[in-house]
Amino acid sequence: MAVADTLQSRARANPRRITAALSVLGYVLVLGAFTPYAPFPSVSDGTVVLLGDAIAAVNTLALASILAGVWFIRRGQVRRHRAAMLTAFVLILAFLVMYLLKVGGGFEKSINASGAVYYAYLLMLAVHVLLSAVSVPVVLHAVVLGLTHSPAELRETVHARVGRVAAAAWSLSLALGIVTYVMLNHVYGWDPRGHEALFVLAATPSWRRPRDRDDR
Repeated sequence: MAVADTLQSRARANPRRITAALSVLGYVLVLGAFTPYAPFPSVSDGTVVLLGDAIAAVNTLALASILAGVWFIRRGQVRRHRAAMLTAFVLILAFLVMYLLKVGGGFEKSINASGAVYYAYLLMLAVHVLLSAVSVPVVLHAVVLGLTHSPAELRETVHARVGRVAAAAWSLSLALGIVTYVMLNHVYGWDPRGHEALFVLAATPSWRRPRDRDDR
């Protein structure tokens, strides 16, 4: 308890420093996953496919939690707002673990589409990634403030203003991530990238395999 109280006291006194430190840690973990030196265990191709599905499910629940949290705070239901936002934050941490494992230990997918659809997909994916990166510090700052201050004290901080930006950026990023997941996995199909296609196909159920380009 003494250690927890000390950590909370320090976070309360220096929320910006804690936010900055956690943001840097998050960026390092994600960027490190794209390097050949990432210390992540290798995962099977079938596991990569399952992780993609699990990530989409977690992101959908996180988006629902954020929207519920916004709805609650607009009606003055502070405790429910806090519970919903913390639920969303925990889900995002779960997403981060699965994403790092998927990227650091597996392969990536390339959408099996062309023309306007392909460029629309890339645009949505780019905005999704950009908003994900931009929302990290604002989300963390809102969470740190929320965990270290009482509801009355939060009125004297930037929590509400930062929270609005965080909720908007976070929600749009999650929504675009879900849309691109559906396009990639359930509408147009995909090709494996950075891996031998035969190994990927062997580990992928027939109903989830990428479509042949000649069939489009």
